[in-house]
Amino acid sequence: MTTTVYVDQANGVDAAGHGTIDLPYQTLAYAIFSTPVAAIETTQYQIRKGREAQYDAPTQSATKKAKKDAQGLEKKRLKAEAEEDQARERQEKREKRLEESKRVVLSEDLSLPTPIKIARLANYRDRRVRVCGWVHRKRDQQEIMFVVLRDGTGHLQAVFTGQTNKTYDAVTLQLEAAVELTGTLKPVPEGQKAPGGHELVVDYWKVLGPAPGGDDAFTNKLNEQSDPSILADNRHLVLRGETASSVLRLRAALLSAFRSTYAEHDVIEVTPPCLVQTQVEGGATLFKLDYYGQPAFLTQSSQLYLETCLPSLGDVFCIQESFRAENSHTRRHLSEYTHLEAELAFINFDDLMTHVETIICESVDKVLANPATAALVKTLNPNFTAPARPFKRMSYSEAIAWLNEHAILHEAEDAEGNTIKDADGKPVMVQHAIGDDIAEAAERQMTDIIGQPIFLYGFPAELKAFYMKKMPRKKGEEAGPVFTESCDLLMPNVGEIVGGSMRIADGPELLAAYEREGIDPKPYYWYTDMRKYGTCEHGGYGLGVERLLAWMANRYTIRECSLYPRYAIHELYISV
Repeated sequence: MTTTVYVDQANGVDAAGHGTIDLPYQTLAYAIFSTPVAAIETTQYQIRKGREAQYDAPTQSATKKAKKDAQGLEKKRLKAEAEEDQARERQEKREKRLEESKRVVLSEDLSLPTPIKIARLANYRDRRVRVCGWVHRKRDQQEIMFVVLRDGTGHLQAVFTGQTNKTYDAVTLQLEAAVELTGTLKPVPEGQKAPGGHELVVDYWKVLGPAPGGDDAFTNKLNEQSDPSILADNRHLVLRGETASSVLRLRAALLSAFRSTYAEHDVIEVTPPCLVQTQVEGGATLFKLDYYGQPAFLTQSSQLYLETCLPSLGDVFCIQESFRAENSHTRRHLSEYTHLEAELAFINFDDLMTHVETIICESVDKVLANPATAALVKTLNPNFTAPARPFKRMSYSEAIAWLNEHAILHEAEDAEGNTIKDADGKPVMVQHAIGDDIAEAAERQMTDIIGQPIFLYGFPAELKAFYMKKMPRKKGEEAGPVFTESCDLLMPNVGEIVGGSMRIADGPELLAAYEREGIDPKPYYWYTDMRKYGTCEHGGYGLGVERLLAWMANRYTIRECSLYPRYAIHELYISV
């Protein structure tokens, strides 16, 4: 009995159950593929290009091509069937392994000592030890499983064989699970590599805190292609990565180096308050809050408090959080940052810049002299070299001239500070002039071109804070702008990392500065008293720790250099 199969190339569907005149196939190849081998000789095919055309028998060449394509479809079907069988077989093996694993019980040697930190293992080779940590990486090879353990002090490769690889916990182990491992610490075989040059051959272990698999698996939460917003929302998990943890480890080493360097220079650490009732850098960037019915602020700088310590403690420094309410979205700004500040007595402006240079260079040298922290720098920033001394010094006026010579322009602004635009709506670009506040972009471009640290000094008084000492006018320059004994330290690829100045030492001059800036002197009575009871020439500076760290670790944004960064376009990490 002859069967007719229909093919409509425009409106048909290649799916099981089709082939009738009402439900035609779309391709002749699929029609032939769907025809049982036994029915090929008794099946005739009718094909048309669309509803407007008549069904007709396919040409000989079309049939030949369709048969070849049908063979390809059959091969795909057989391959898919084989893969399905293999998947089913793997699943059956896994289920069997899971069932068998439930019957495997390991015996613990209770005589073992307390767990040892991974960083301390080098002296325990060829001995049985116990370690705890998190599963950082895992590689399963049926009869053997390799796990890289992380405990915060380092990484350790662990090898699971025999019964230790057959337990239920072994079969279901996921990344980031917390585990306790016991075994013999062995040097790795010659020609092979492992962290520390050794590996733990596990003979007993247990899961202390499991981690989920499936959709909630760690690798499904974060990966290298994750959007920055996802990384920000999951910062608590990002910190487990090697890069993030290395940056924080380097940060700790850098702060330790600074403290050591200050101690060598007889500079004492103090801890000023973060809640204040006075401004330092201008009221526009203050975070205001209610302090038992009185207005108060989060500190912009601890400078004023540090100045009060000079007569009793001598030179002082602090490592304290500072806060700036700047709605800035650049990669160089944080609303809360770690501020390393220092105040020094009986110095001049040249001493101040030399001191900043010395403290930074000696601290960086300490980090690089330690093999462990030097390795962190090498990993994060392979091309890093310690800065050469002395640092280049460039006056504000010289910088204005340099920018104009190199055709680095800035946006023109009206009297209110609004950008002036041309007829096409584009900003009008103009040369720099004395009195301009050099923009961050221009400043960074200049620093990157020069390619070395630069002390930019002598800024106009109207651009700087009220407390900064003014430079004496040179003979013949009685007119024109007044410059200050102030400086910024600029680093390539980052820009400004330090801002400092000599402070006004004269009482009447300080009172005039309050009046000029419209500041009520009453809340500053204690600061004014410093000029009343034994004033002296003194100066200080503030260093942005995250910016310096970004320079050393070659990070694109300083947000990577903070544990939980606070910035204008991201909500607080409330759960921490």
